[in-house]
Amino acid sequence: MINSLLHLIRNAIDHGIEPAAERESMGKPAIAKLSLSGYQTTNSVVIEVSDDGRGLDIEQIKQTAIRRKLHTPDELERMTPNQIYSLIMASGFSTRTFITEISGRGVGLDVVRTNVERLKGNIQIESTPNQGCTFRLQLSTTLTTSNVILLDVQGIIHAIPFEFLSTTVVVSPEQVELVEGHEMIYLNDQAIPVANLIDVLELIQSPSYALANKVQQARSERLSCVVLKVGEEQAGFFVDRLLETQEVVLKPQSQVLKRVRSVMGATILGSGEVCMVLNPIDLIRSLQKPVEAKSENPLPTPVRRKSLILLVEDSLPVRTQEKRLFENAGYEVVIAVDGLDGYNKLKTQKFDAVVSDIEMPNLDGLSLTAKIRQDRNYDELPIILVTTLSSEDDRRRGAEAGANAYIAKGKFNQEALLETLTRLV
Repeated sequence: MINSLLHLIRNAIDHGIEPAAERESMGKPAIAKLSLSGYQTTNSVVIEVSDDGRGLDIEQIKQTAIRRKLHTPDELERMTPNQIYSLIMASGFSTRTFITEISGRGVGLDVVRTNVERLKGNIQIESTPNQGCTFRLQLSTTLTTSNVILLDVQGIIHAIPFEFLSTTVVVSPEQVELVEGHEMIYLNDQAIPVANLIDVLELIQSPSYALANKVQQARSERLSCVVLKVGEEQAGFFVDRLLETQEVVLKPQSQVLKRVRSVMGATILGSGEVCMVLNPIDLIRSLQKPVEAKSENPLPTPVRRKSLILLVEDSLPVRTQEKRLFENAGYEVVIAVDGLDGYNKLKTQKFDAVVSDIEMPNLDGLSLTAKIRQDRNYDELPIILVTTLSSEDDRRRGAEAGANAYIAKGKFNQEALLETLTRLV
């Protein structure tokens, strides 16, 4: 449901909420209100996403439905407003006017509906012109079923909810790279952190796993890897065998156990065997533990053939991907894990350019850029900001801080980034 809720929130921001000037002209506060709330009834959980924006345009919905040949004008005339509102959840309804940098990522509204119905739920839409819109998701709690993929780890069967499965791959030892203390594989040029599931669950010393092989021994052969995705984060986990998918009844953890890390519940398989259902969010978080940045102080050389880039990025997968991109293009790269680390490393040697994220702990990219520009020794140092923040106000703040270029990750284009770097260095 995470992707579904994120899509509803993005949709409200992009399509529902008016610009500040327009809101003020209508007598509304310049700052909009967007709320995500939830409550529990006897047999269900209700989640609401509400905004005080312009509401749904019923005429635009009708025109799109006719253009997409979903309904005839006569059929639409016989529909109630709520029935017309529900058309935006129909498969194939989306058009270019509904796809933007904000709401056009991830799942569509038809997939939101599918995800809710899979949980034995339904969606209700309430909209009032110029007053706002509410999406109400009602999910049943009387019987929780889930499609899971079964995994064999040293003879013990585990399950993972299928909705979090990104892909499965077979990996050879040569495909696993060690980057900053983390093992990574590359899928479609994207860096994915990986680990043995048996290690993540910390069960290798358990009596049930007494005969488990060490990771180094296991990696003498090709390994099955299940890649999980939660939101925008991905991670891969090595298992002995991928078995099958099943629809199971999920039993939540009891009040006695309350919260067990990496476990969301249990189920009973057709064989009568009790199977733990793993928590994908916990599994991915287990591979996101920060690694203390190592000091990088290479000996100075009188002649440097390659341009030296300072890459400042707190996300390990993004940092790995960009570092690999620059090195393949012939640059030498020094990495920093946040703005403060980047500023300290900037003092250690002469760099030809800085490529930085904006949203980082300790010192963000805008503050780092402004701090660099305060030192006249760096007046001519090119600074490129690569970030998910892509509004005109964000770009303006980047320029005011002193950046030479601003590239939105949502439009991330490797050629454009390399061309910008080549032009500035």
